[in-house]
Amino acid sequence: MADVMNQYEAMFLVGPIGATDTEGGINLCRSMIERHGGQILVIKKWDERKLAYEMAGQKRGTYVISFYRGPGSSVTAIERDVNLSEDVLRVIVLRADHLNEQEMNAVEPQPIVKEVERREPWDERPRGDRPERGDRPERGDRGGDRGDRPERSDRPERAPRRSRAAEEAAPPAAPAEAAADKD
Repeated sequence: MADVMNQYEAMFLVGPIGATDTEGGINLCRSMIERHGGQILVIKKWDERKLAYEMAGQKRGTYVISFYRGPGSSVTAIERDVNLSEDVLRVIVLRADHLNEQEMNAVEPQPIVKEVERREPWDERPRGDRPERGDRPERGDRGGDRGDRPERSDRPERAPRRSRAAEEAAPPAAPAEAAADKD
């Protein structure tokens, strides 16, 4: 029994060959589909874009979109061919039974929209407009829940810190019990 023919949408990401030779990139994708029993309905260059991250050393890629009718087994075979190919970086194949040929031809890339930094409403208020809370000390008040602290000039001097290397090189101190036993 022959496989049932389904309608698929395949989006290929082609490496440098797609940028220099657009027809060559499209023909490469076409041959991958037809080699596994697919019948091309629509195939075209979709867009050339900067990639979000490098793939196989490439920073840019050309997207080729194709709609085809083929057996279910063609999907895994196309994905395997892409994994073995050096010119095609990625592919995604989806069922597209819901589209007619007019909708397939109308597919165009969407413009890239830079995301605007979203600000919360409380970020837009001036700093001093918050109501006072009685449980918080004023900013200038150093007291609060820690109590009064002496100024730095009133504090005693600290002993200089020893470096870790000095601590490791120093002989270990004798325990207090051992010193008491010697007396």
